[in-house]
Amino acid sequence: MTAKIAYDDVEVGTELPAQTFPVTRATLVRYAGASGDFNPIHYNERFAKEVGLPDVIAHGMFTMAEAARVVTDWTGDPAAVVEYGVRFTKPVVVPDDDKGALIEVSAKVAAKLDDNTVRVDLTATCAGQKVLGMSRAVVRLA
Repeated sequence: MTAKIAYDDVEVGTELPAQTFPVTRATLVRYAGASGDFNPIHYNERFAKEVGLPDVIAHGMFTMAEAARVVTDWTGDPAAVVEYGVRFTKPVVVPDDDKGALIEVSAKVAAKLDDNTVRVDLTATCAGQKVLGMSRAVVRLA
């Protein structure tokens, strides 16, 4: 299955709908259970601070996956993403309160490629800091 969006209907500069993803300590516990990543920096404040972090941080792969949701929601088909990569630039610090942290993601079509594919560049921030760098997806459109 390919994306429901037609390649000919997309221009360079097309902005995808931005999204905000809340992250709480409970979210991290659920992700740890699903992923098997029980590194204490993701749930134990004392341990996180002992290793030099400001507080508990979100899993990098969780942050990466949340950012990708902007693209998969836009395409309507996760299988339309044929390539995706990021560089981790800052951790998402998740305070121990009712609000947690917010990952804000925006994206736009940066290039039209061959074979009905486009490159989408993403920007992911938390508390005004860029948390992912070089965040790019190649997507096959209809």
